[in-house]
Amino acid sequence: MTTIPDAHDPHSARTLRPADTGYDDERTGFQTGFTQHPDVIHAAAAPDDVVAAVAYAARAGLPVGVQATGHGLPDSSTGGVLITTRRMDEVRVDAAARTVRVGAGATWGAVVRAAAPHGLAPLNGSAPTVGAVGSTLGGGLGILAREFGYTADHVRSLDVVTADAVPRRVTADSDPELFWALLGGGAGLGVVTSLEVGLVPVARLYGGSLGHDGRETDVADVVGAYTAWAATVPDTLTSSLAALVYPDSPAMPPHLRGQYVISVRIAFTGTAAEGERLLAPLRAALGEPGTDTVREMPYGDSHTIHADPDFPHPYYGDSAFLEGTDVADGLGELFRLSGPGADGMHIVQLNHLGGALSRPAPNAVPYREAGWLVRILSPLGDGGRDAARVHHARAFAAVGDHTVGRSLNFAFGGGDRTDGLHDPDTRKRLAVVKAAYDPANLFRRNYNPR
Repeated sequence: MTTIPDAHDPHSARTLRPADTGYDDERTGFQTGFTQHPDVIHAAAAPDDVVAAVAYAARAGLPVGVQATGHGLPDSSTGGVLITTRRMDEVRVDAAARTVRVGAGATWGAVVRAAAPHGLAPLNGSAPTVGAVGSTLGGGLGILAREFGYTADHVRSLDVVTADAVPRRVTADSDPELFWALLGGGAGLGVVTSLEVGLVPVARLYGGSLGHDGRETDVADVVGAYTAWAATVPDTLTSSLAALVYPDSPAMPPHLRGQYVISVRIAFTGTAAEGERLLAPLRAALGEPGTDTVREMPYGDSHTIHADPDFPHPYYGDSAFLEGTDVADGLGELFRLSGPGADGMHIVQLNHLGGALSRPAPNAVPYREAGWLVRILSPLGDGGRDAARVHHARAFAAVGDHTVGRSLNFAFGGGDRTDGLHDPDTRKRLAVVKAAYDPANLFRRNYNPR
């Protein structure tokens, strides 16, 4: 077993302490609103490095946090050990088996690029800069989710270093409880150094975005039209509705400055002609869009559907899984509260669930009965997290009667809140696995299944 070298050895590039050059760069990720100030950073380049870092933390009695791209920080923290995994970015496609081995630091963009030459696609999310392993451990809600389910549903094996500093290859047969818990339980059970996950035979799709001027229409009417239309489409069509007020800033393109834009985004694996037929009723209900990027595209261009920002910034976010067929009124109010009249900027997204997402699977991904996931992401301004939380509490109250839980993957900066991230039965089962594999609660810097 390797050991951690002296952090002040000038020849050591693997460990960093606060006074060392590179410490700030290493601890900083995509999320800049919440920072980590660990006693020691271990920049892992291989699984043996992770083993050594976990062994060191266990001996020293220090808590461990894990960071790849840093999109989903649960909170700020001080002290302990931070293991960064972004250098472990191997992506290895087995085209014959339709699988890919993904390192802990690989992004979804890299996986898409590696799979595309084989006519295959991963079940990636909308943002190519997000870490593939981290999002999968939280379930993984992809752009083709209604057709194929959660990314976690397609995992074949995981390589993980548990709190005893033992590297394990975990499958549903070898360690069924740990396998179940890792997929949907998040990063509180160990450090996943890589995983093998299935790919799907998708080389192109019909997709894009319809953008409407939210100041010229009632957002509640748009929500009502969208939810009614979504109930009619097949599982091969996955869609979402989003709304935001763009800052009136010179940094923004002139046509977006200060604008309130409501967008429908779709991804459909059928033909373009069939996609146009399915979309026609929604086009008729919403009228002529201000922007229309819907087209047939290679899967490698799928990131353009949502056009998520690719630059680091500070934000707070939360979500609600919703049940029921009569959710439109509450959602309309939630969107209205987060629109032009709100204090600060708030980005709302409503994901249509159902289809393959509702099917049972041997993992801890909860709330499969939900028909919708609504999330609010608030860039942090002068009021910080407290102001964002006040707004979220008011907005989510509009759908409180339909809320069954929250999404682990979209809880940004709420590390002191774990309520609702799993249903009670799942939470109890996760706690049993946690007690078995991490009885000292070493991995407590990420959302923690206790």
